[in-house]
Amino acid sequence: MADVEVTDHPEQTRYEARVDGALAGFVDYQLTSELSVLTHTEVDPAYEGQGVGSALARAALDDVRARGLKALVICPFITGWIGHHREYADLLYGAPKSTATD
Repeated sequence: MADVEVTDHPEQTRYEARVDGALAGFVDYQLTSELSVLTHTEVDPAYEGQGVGSALARAALDDVRARGLKALVICPFITGWIGHHREYADLLYGAPKSTATD
């Protein structure tokens, strides 16, 4: 698994993943006052299978949580990723509020 650094680039409305300074992938998004719409994820073929997509999904969804928003996920990759990481399902737009305590 590569050492992936993910940063938000709000001026481009995307999160970018870099490996050793090289752009390895990105997630496009749109923001509203209540939602972060995650529209598209792309990973450079040279970095596929190295955890770049997972790092992008996790960072984007962690940011959604930190902002107190819900995620409207249009991107099939992130939809599938959430299916394997159910701890993020509560962020989905329309999901019931969590009753769990920390």
